Amino acid sequence: MEETETTRMPLIGDEAPSFKATTTQGEINFPKDYKGKWVVLFSHPADFTPVCTTEFMTFATMEDEFRELNTELIGLSIDGIHAHIAWLRTIKEKIEYKGMKDVEVNFPVIADIKMEVAKKFGMVQLGASDTQAVRAVFIIDPKNKVRAILYYPLSNGRNMDEVKRLVIAMQKSDAEQIATPANWQPGDDVIIPPPGSCGMAKERVEAKEDDKYCLDWFMCFKKSKE
Repeated sequence: MEETETTRMPLIGDEAPSFKATTTQGEINFPKDYKGKWVVLFSHPADFTPVCTTEFMTFATMEDEFRELNTELIGLSIDGIHAHIAWLRTIKEKIEYKGMKDVEVNFPVIADIKMEVAKKFGMVQLGASDTQAVRAVFIIDPKNKVRAILYYPLSNGRNMDEVKRLVIAMQKSDAEQIATPANWQPGDDVIIPPPGSCGMAKERVEAKEDDKYCLDWFMCFKKSKE
């Protein structure tokens, strides 16, 4: 089948599609308005739905934590701007959940009734719904490259701590040219990329460095200083 705007989603390593959109914080021009920043762009099925409400409250309470990571949040659903505003006001004025109350959502929420942005990012998947966006998360780096993509079904909420952990891990990998192992958390040891030759492999295993250790020639770690 020939790829179209509705079927071709950006993949890891691709340029994130550009767009202009009306949001709850005014018009945004992406990626121009986010130059030099990481972005978490996430979609949700609909306003005034319980799972989405818990997600938005959680993201809103973590916004400063993401900002400390030079990361901005952008939400999206296939609803109009007035529905967005009414829903966000309801969250602030009426909803209390897991100790969160009086929560104000200050990050922009895109109004995407025509599905223009959602289709560019492959957020509408016909097997799930043709009128709602699935729970997609795109993590985009300061060079406007898609670095990670997470998809959740309509029925299940996301883990925002995992989104934050992944941003931290990718930023550390970029800064130090390392990889992170399974279940890595900030402060844990990291993985040194495998050697590219037999000589390097031998040197690495035989080397005695206080901040490094090897389990085998291809699996060496760097101790955390945090």
